Amino acid sequence: MADSAPNAPFDLDAYLGRIGWEGERRPDAETLSGVHLAHLRAVPFENLDALGGTAPSLDPAALMAKLVHGRRRGGYCYEHNTLFALALEALGFRVTRLTARVVVGADRFEDRPRTHMALLAEVPGEPLPYLADVGFGAAGSLLEPVPLTADTEFHDAGRRHRLVHAPQRGPLETWVLEAHGASAEGGWQAQYAFTVEPFEQSDYEVINWHIATNPRSPFSRRPYVQRLTADGHLLLDGDRVTATRTEDVGPGRVRATIEERELHDEAEARRVLAEDFGIDAPGGLRLLG
Repeated sequence: MADSAPNAPFDLDAYLGRIGWEGERRPDAETLSGVHLAHLRAVPFENLDALGGTAPSLDPAALMAKLVHGRRRGGYCYEHNTLFALALEALGFRVTRLTARVVVGADRFEDRPRTHMALLAEVPGEPLPYLADVGFGAAGSLLEPVPLTADTEFHDAGRRHRLVHAPQRGPLETWVLEAHGASAEGGWQAQYAFTVEPFEQSDYEVINWHIATNPRSPFSRRPYVQRLTADGHLLLDGDRVTATRTEDVGPGRVRATIEERELHDEAEARRVLAEDFGIDAPGGLRLLG
């Protein structure tokens, strides 16, 4: 277990308290799924540091201060999944850190760079690792980890996902996470593509800096905030709030209902962040262009 002293870089007790997890602390599939879902329900996705011109720190102590002790902040994929990996390792899982190409809406996967962080978690005694990801800012994100196996449909906390193989272009297989019913069009939609070679902290430091500070990055130009709701997903993208609600409409079928509204000024944007997303925006940060 992780050292729980107040000044320790990572404090498992504080982390589990932040996400409200009171279940078992053992490296099994049930704990992995439960902690994954609890994290998503408790900690929002947000890019407000990048919007303010700063690359957020991925140092464990900084992540604890912002995402755990801060309570009224969240983070984006590198922050979420770095923190989650530390928690899983403290619980006894072996974790491999991955990078992925976000391919929602892409004509060619190769046109998208590897800018997303995801994880593989190994459960002792099980033959396959699990794809775990608490930092994908989209309605098609995983709610619970899924085994790394192709062409099998998974129902994770009400969402539908599967992993498929893309045509192989190199020595490693390319896996694609697909979500069903995550858009108004319905059907299966590719979310991101990845291979399973491990990446290191130094790799994420470079990618994190690029995504946070590049003037062409969407995360440096407009607010992008999401939160898991009781019946779906809430997204703030620029000056638009999108609520996606999902419902079961038959065996293996999910229907998405999408409602959008526009924000008109800074005061309204800050109020929506505080009331709907549970986030206190930093003082002096301009949210709307």
